[in-house]
Amino acid sequence: QFRASIYSSVDRNRDLLVGLSDYIFDNPELGNCEYKAHALITRTLRENGYTVEEQVMGFDTAFRASYSVGTGGPKIGLLCEYDALDGLGHACGHQMQGPAIIGAALALKETLAGVNVTIVIYGTPAEETASSKLPMAKHGVFDELDVAIMMHGGDRTTVDGKSLALNLVDFVFHGKSSHAAIAPEKGISALDAVLLTFNGIEYLREHVRQDVRIHGVITDGGKAANIVPERAAAQFYIRANDRPYLDQVVERVFNVARGAALATGATLEINEVKAYDNKLNAETLNKLLLEEASNAGAAMITPPRQFTGSTDFSCVSYRVPGACLRVSFIPLDVPSHSAQWLAAGKSDLAHKAIVVAAKAIACACYSLALNEALFMSIKNEFSTAKSALQAG
Repeated sequence: QFRASIYSSVDRNRDLLVGLSDYIFDNPELGNCEYKAHALITRTLRENGYTVEEQVMGFDTAFRASYSVGTGGPKIGLLCEYDALDGLGHACGHQMQGPAIIGAALALKETLAGVNVTIVIYGTPAEETASSKLPMAKHGVFDELDVAIMMHGGDRTTVDGKSLALNLVDFVFHGKSSHAAIAPEKGISALDAVLLTFNGIEYLREHVRQDVRIHGVITDGGKAANIVPERAAAQFYIRANDRPYLDQVVERVFNVARGAALATGATLEINEVKAYDNKLNAETLNKLLLEEASNAGAAMITPPRQFTGSTDFSCVSYRVPGACLRVSFIPLDVPSHSAQWLAAGKSDLAHKAIVVAAKAIACACYSLALNEALFMSIKNEFSTAKSALQAG
């Protein structure tokens, strides 16, 4: 019975949700500058009975909105992004997320009478760049939640399986300039230190687990070939299946760079740009979302992807049970951040994906609020997975 009520609510609000998505699509904004999208989303939530707190963690375009029924009960978080890509606009589908979450939020407000639950919506800016989720998670913003859910457009309808923990690091070496032909012995080549770092990492690859990925580029190789480079720099992504093991690998990579500095006489500056944890799978929550997506008429439903990269949502789902529902709106195997995604941003399939996601997420939340046994099984499953990871 609750599905019929939720579906009816989302369908009544379809024009509102589509209008929100198309407006955000037509007004792309970069990370931490999503002022129009932020204002539109927060105003819509306020007008529909949600209490909104702005500038969460000092971010101008972050927010927290909440609605409670009764006392106690689970606290369910719904997260949305709304930043665009520099030079590409909304070629990653972020214009769909806020409207889908709003659709779910409005439907839940209309149907949750008599059920003890709190719905918390977080606006998380700058996913494509610095990611507000990282400092928000680090400072415990999401720790209040019992479950966290978000959505994303996709080339198939699925849920995220595993994700790789990640560290993004800059190595900056400082040497001493000199004329490369007349007095090379008086110089210290920072570029030599960078090249030694790359070579050392190649040797390291033989002695780490198969799931480790290390890839880098030289971001500064000097100014001229006849000058011993006094500054050189490289940036590396370092990834592995789990955070505890990745921490070990990162320290070994640091030691490679430190050794290169020692060997050349250069000094080393290590700048840690950002770090993502690995996602802890909540299989029961994933299954629930996929079942509700199927009920709502989602197309191209598949199991989770076997090969994945990294996501900033993992810093949430490493702390509380979390799942991301990806809803098909683009042909299979068309990559995101592409012209095809941009061209489909206001298509009928994109609009349908918003409606499907809103219905599926709202129904999943309703089940979690109503079914204590289901809710506790997800919590226990997550706790067991977290303990096993920490135990090694």
